[in-house]
Amino acid sequence: MYKTNKLLKIFVIGFLIFLYAPAVLLPIFSFNSSQVISFPLSGFSTKWFGQLLNEDTLHDALLNSLIIAVLSSALATMLGTLTARAASRYKFFGQKVTMGFILLPLILPEIILGVCLLTVLIQLGLNLSLWTVVLGHTLLILPFATLILLSAFNNLNISLEEASLDLGMNAWQTFYKIILPMVTPGLISSLLIGFVISLDEFIIAFFLTGVDPTLPVYIWSQLRFPAKLPSTMALGTILLIVSLILVSFFEYYRRRIEKYSQALTRGK
Repeated sequence: MYKTNKLLKIFVIGFLIFLYAPAVLLPIFSFNSSQVISFPLSGFSTKWFGQLLNEDTLHDALLNSLIIAVLSSALATMLGTLTARAASRYKFFGQKVTMGFILLPLILPEIILGVCLLTVLIQLGLNLSLWTVVLGHTLLILPFATLILLSAFNNLNISLEEASLDLGMNAWQTFYKIILPMVTPGLISSLLIGFVISLDEFIIAFFLTGVDPTLPVYIWSQLRFPAKLPSTMALGTILLIVSLILVSFFEYYRRRIEKYSQALTRGK
């Protein structure tokens, strides 16, 4: 038994090293003074990060990605709030089928989703732009937002809502003044995880973007030029750090939701 556990630990550690080694090597090579990505390193340098300041196309792509990430995460969170509220509070005909369709992008390959969206947009006669990417990313983020907020709404104490209605508030006032503040950690978590997903997403943006590329599409285009690889790795290092920070905030608010839910459960 002890030997089996030891082998299992070795396997898990080896798998994690294999999985996350590229993420560790990325910042190491981004500080390498040579353009050649190999060991041993030629020396320590930050010049590749400095080159990013002079890339106007990069700045435009970054701005496009930030706009798309903010809009799509906000739209997905808003729609997810309404969906989670309806699914947690009411029972209606076709509820399971509806929720299945909403959660479908979780299991549907992104390349299939991107091709389908592109086909629909072309049939509708819509030009590809940042707005079409916002629509695609909203569809992709919506299942994550729905699941996060569904957990938050399911753990609410319904007696608080009933007490508010008994004291004279209407349904909208109860939702705005009582329910919404209580699910604020879930809203923040949804916004953060949606922002990270949109900022890093490539496939749907590749299919739906027009003449204005997003940051992942820009990075992909730079990988075709060996001279651009070091600065691209420097950019990847920055994105990795930003993503880790945002995911840490998401985890923080997720734990707040759990503690708050446990407090509500004990108070029932």
